[in-house]
Amino acid sequence: MDQQSTHKEFDRLISNQRTLLDVMPEMVLLVNNDKTIEYMNPSAVNFFGNLKEISENSASSEIKASLLQEVKKQLKTSKRNGIITTAIRNHHLEYSIAPFVGYRGDNLHWLIMRDVTERKNHEQEMALFHSNIELILSQKINELKESQIVRNKLLKQLNTLKSHLENQPSEGTMVGSSKALCELRDMVHQVAKSDATILITGESGTGKELVANLIRETSNRNEKPFLKINCNTINDSLLESDLFGYEKGSFTGAHARRKGKFEFVDGGTIFLDEIGDISPRMQAALLRVLQDGEIIRVGGNSPIKVDVRIIAATNRDLAMAVQEGTFRLDLFYRLNIITISIPPLRERKDDIIDLVTHFVRRYRLAFKKDVNFVPKSIITRLSNHHWPGNIRELENVIQRAVLMSKSNVITEQELLFDVPAGEEKDKSYISLLQKFEGLPLKKITAEMERDIILHILAKYNGNVAKTAQVLKIGKTAFYEKMKRYDITAKNLK
Repeated sequence: MDQQSTHKEFDRLISNQRTLLDVMPEMVLLVNNDKTIEYMNPSAVNFFGNLKEISENSASSEIKASLLQEVKKQLKTSKRNGIITTAIRNHHLEYSIAPFVGYRGDNLHWLIMRDVTERKNHEQEMALFHSNIELILSQKINELKESQIVRNKLLKQLNTLKSHLENQPSEGTMVGSSKALCELRDMVHQVAKSDATILITGESGTGKELVANLIRETSNRNEKPFLKINCNTINDSLLESDLFGYEKGSFTGAHARRKGKFEFVDGGTIFLDEIGDISPRMQAALLRVLQDGEIIRVGGNSPIKVDVRIIAATNRDLAMAVQEGTFRLDLFYRLNIITISIPPLRERKDDIIDLVTHFVRRYRLAFKKDVNFVPKSIITRLSNHHWPGNIRELENVIQRAVLMSKSNVITEQELLFDVPAGEEKDKSYISLLQKFEGLPLKKITAEMERDIILHILAKYNGNVAKTAQVLKIGKTAFYEKMKRYDITAKNLK
């Protein structure tokens, strides 16, 4: 091969080498001994900047010095073929050094680097996570003293808790975290899966219907029909025919046979509220359902089998009613298989903050108000109240306070109790007077009128016709007042 051909071959090899280096994702630098940087491929230039021609005082001089120092450090060791890890300017880098002799006899080194910062960060996060988990486990194991008995108990509790969480409804219906409420939830979870009759007792306004909802939602009948009946709002004879149905001709107007609610809800659940108020005749009919699982239609003779779970509720003392002779003893025993007693709000005041937060969030959205703060003084006053109306009363108080609020904070002026007693009544009256103190009579009248309209509209879910009827005012005049006070019924529906 002649000299010209040799030069062409040499140029071809150099061109191929350059092309290869240009497309490599790794950063490639050619270092002359440990003194200068002779070459940087595009990946290296993009990452470090051009370090070949920089002054000693430039911002990149520190990076160049660090790279040359790494080469110098590795030249002093015998492990030049391994992968070395270093950190430069908050970046984690891995590199390898490949020495060779240049055509002039220079001691040259290929420095091949890659950025592993992201991978290192992930490794550190995982290490921290595992460290925290190990620390927590270690603390728990030390607290339990490696006891096999305790571990078995914990395993049992874990399985119970897992089952409990899986069976919780998607939308929580019982707000609060007090010990009494936690025990109530546990009780509900324990009995929900059975088909046993359940009696829920508690004062008015404690949330007996919510407990019934939770029992049904976590039961094995949660996808079957669910019917709620308030026994003291229906005439006794109508209640019997409504629940058990009737035969044709059994009474005036019975033109055809009609199935009762127990037949329609077969396989599901019936919630009988205010069970303590039903008549002796209804008590006997209900006892037949509980004892034999069958009903007899009004005017009929043939028993009909039904599979219905009964949840009953009352605010009366049924044991006392039995002693007084107004409630059957045998029915009481059938209902009293499992009793869930809901404590009144005055016995679980730890839940007041949770309940207040829940109701403020609900009514600030309903009324489109910016209320987002309840001062400690208001919470203290709410906690000191006796709450004869329980949670229903608390909801009314917060609903009214949000409705009447003029800023993002609930004040004493907006805190009016439903059933104030003694001094509380006087304080509420004084608070109402203080709210309008200094305002002209016309303004006071307008404010009161606006609050009353809003309150009644909210009570009837934005039903304008019903609100106008209750306030005994024509619809046209009522719409004019709504326009004057900038009230929109749509927001309250």
